[in-house]
Amino acid sequence: MTDDTSTEGDTAGDRETPSVDPAALQRRIDVGDPVRVLDLRNRDEVEQWRLAGPAVSLTQKPYNRFVQATVTDDVDGFVADLEGDGPITVVCARGEASAEVASGLADAGHDARNLAGGMEAWARILLATEIEGAVPGGGAVPDGDASLVQYRRPSSGCLGYLVVSGDDAAVVDPLRAFADRYVADAHEHGAEVEYVVDTHVHADHVSGLRAVAEASDATAVMPAAAVERGVAYDVETVADGEELRVGDLSLEAVSAPGHTTGMTAFAIGDALLTGDSLFTDGVARPDLERTADAPEFARELYRTLTERFARFPDETVVAPGHHAEGARPDEEGAVRASLGECRDLPVFGMDEAAFVDHLTDRTPPRPANHERIVAINLGRESAADADAFELELGPNNCAAAPADD
Repeated sequence: MTDDTSTEGDTAGDRETPSVDPAALQRRIDVGDPVRVLDLRNRDEVEQWRLAGPAVSLTQKPYNRFVQATVTDDVDGFVADLEGDGPITVVCARGEASAEVASGLADAGHDARNLAGGMEAWARILLATEIEGAVPGGGAVPDGDASLVQYRRPSSGCLGYLVVSGDDAAVVDPLRAFADRYVADAHEHGAEVEYVVDTHVHADHVSGLRAVAEASDATAVMPAAAVERGVAYDVETVADGEELRVGDLSLEAVSAPGHTTGMTAFAIGDALLTGDSLFTDGVARPDLERTADAPEFARELYRTLTERFARFPDETVVAPGHHAEGARPDEEGAVRASLGECRDLPVFGMDEAAFVDHLTDRTPPRPANHERIVAINLGRESAADADAFELELGPNNCAAAPADD
């Protein structure tokens, strides 16, 4: 286990507060290091979204409980029932109350550190990993080869992609909060963004489609059926079977309705960017479109998985649009699976009727603010950057509940 702690000025005084950088903490979570978390936010906030992972132990206690413990000189009792072992990472919304608590715990002799910047800073992490072997000639782009880069936002489970071939690049499912990042990364690879693509009208995050297009002078592209939902701005459309050329590569549109009417996957090389249709550990939910007839959408998704994706071999790399809370990436840092591995999921063993019953009976809570986010992504409403960031905080909730093994 690595120790990525540092010190920072305590906002409550002149003491130095032990702290941990959000990206460094996420690296520990990703490799499976034990992480012991004390979350000071309200219980409903913690239930909505939190630090999560296979080796994360989290205890929620409000800040006022710590204040009471200091008044009664019982800080040891305050931490006695915390879940897990090892150093305590104290968390709050913006890293202010947690800095005070971390200092107080440290003064009392406990190994504690503050999550610098709090959950808001954690929400600003966007990790990039190249998916090796997914596209022909994949490798070091500066040497003229091609590359498929996956972007992962751990706080929400959102995944997006940068496709590079020679001097050309395309961005798929970008987040508005990181629009400049994709363009800068393309430049680092010696390429200009030619296309920016959304696989569908997103309900869980504010799309970066227009922001990336404006920052790079790229062509904004959406599936034709998604535009028909009422997109109120100029955008090029792509239909099933059509291709977007990116250098020596092509992004082939593969109609994949079920999550939404316009959901479209994109095949590139040996990879399938499945958007919100097929995930590495489950399938999409069918009820987020306002006019959705959930059983009919579920039937469409069944046909997508069993018929429209049938032509792709088991070796195809599934590169999804989201991952579940606390999912652990592979050794390279990517969230992916082979199509054969996905076909072993319990839902693939169901007939159509059972599949439809499963998806319509087990839908999780809808993404926070999903109706407002959809309206923004359609161009019917607007939101300042700060407001857009606040709207999308929390998990994506775009997957159906998993089937029991």
